[in-house]
Amino acid sequence: MHLGLQLCHCLQDPHLVARFQNICGVRGTIADSNRVGVGSSLAGPGVLGPPRSSKVKPLRKNSLTGDGGQEFLIDNRFLYYLFTFGTELGNETFYITFFPFITWNVEAFVSRRLIMVWVWVMYLGQCTKDVLGWSRPASPPVVKVEVFYNSEYSMPSTHAMSGTAIPFALYFMTYGRWEYPSTLGFILALCWCLLVCSSRIYMGMHSVLDVIAGFLYSILILCFFLPILDLIDGFNLTCRYAPIVIISLHLGLGLFSFTLDTWSTSRGDTAQILGTGAGIALASHVNYHLGLMPDLTPDQLPLSMPALSPSLVAVVMLRLVVGVLVLLATRALMKAITIPLVCRAFRVPTDDLRKARQHMEVELPYRYIVYGTVGFNVIFLVPLLFSYMQLS
Repeated sequence: MHLGLQLCHCLQDPHLVARFQNICGVRGTIADSNRVGVGSSLAGPGVLGPPRSSKVKPLRKNSLTGDGGQEFLIDNRFLYYLFTFGTELGNETFYITFFPFITWNVEAFVSRRLIMVWVWVMYLGQCTKDVLGWSRPASPPVVKVEVFYNSEYSMPSTHAMSGTAIPFALYFMTYGRWEYPSTLGFILALCWCLLVCSSRIYMGMHSVLDVIAGFLYSILILCFFLPILDLIDGFNLTCRYAPIVIISLHLGLGLFSFTLDTWSTSRGDTAQILGTGAGIALASHVNYHLGLMPDLTPDQLPLSMPALSPSLVAVVMLRLVVGVLVLLATRALMKAITIPLVCRAFRVPTDDLRKARQHMEVELPYRYIVYGTVGFNVIFLVPLLFSYMQLS
């Protein structure tokens, strides 16, 4: 027991994060290094990087405070871009393109189940963060390469959770259903997972313990949910009371998460994840009863990868561009309509919309409705548009 606590304390040490950053060629400015008393260990070039350094600032400001963060030095630009890409695999821009891409170009059967897993993984991860309330790694000695989520709690890493759940769930859902080398699929899933997990340490957002806990937590959730996906999906599609259950369940979970702690950006993220999940499930129910986008029968499986051709690439890219533009327009329109209406309904002043949106009675319904509509359009409206444009 004592040895386990010592190990956890060691894995939570911010100096371990700082050493990993230094190896990868990330260091604070000379003034920062002198101030924290780390000397040449953080002042010299990274082991993996060339001697020439580039001065960089975090790409995005803190989502809560608006703080832009401190400048830092990069000695290895390849690793900087690689880990920046890795961390983007857990952000909203990725989700709003990846899940629709799977829906429109791979198979709706896989995408709706993958989104179910993602919703539960992210919801449980965000709630656990708010319950534990652990702070981010201290800076100094850690260099904050990213500050967007710096005001949220740290344990477990939800990036590590989604970076584990999405690729491995995708692998297990397509294994035997699609024809591809299973070893290659597993290796790609593992590389995806390792890239996202290590990127959070590189960014200075999580301790090693946060990332390991997120990975193991996600594996546990997958072990529980993957065997019952058929049951949940079947209920969502066929039960006449499914729409009521879907809306009330996701809304109830959102209400619960909003009572766990004071306001933070994680509450809004949780609400929009739940809204997306509800919208996807509702649209799937509607499609099933209207006979749209039917699932393949067992005699049509397994599916083979189509031959790559310029025309196929053009159609795929056109679907993605048109579909994502529709989703972005939906989000913008619904925000413009929903926020003033909700503020008026609950008599919340709109002089400062940033503060107004921090009220639970505003943020929960607005995020839920906006992203519920976006999720619904991913499965229902956009495929109808593709059919009209002969892009199905």
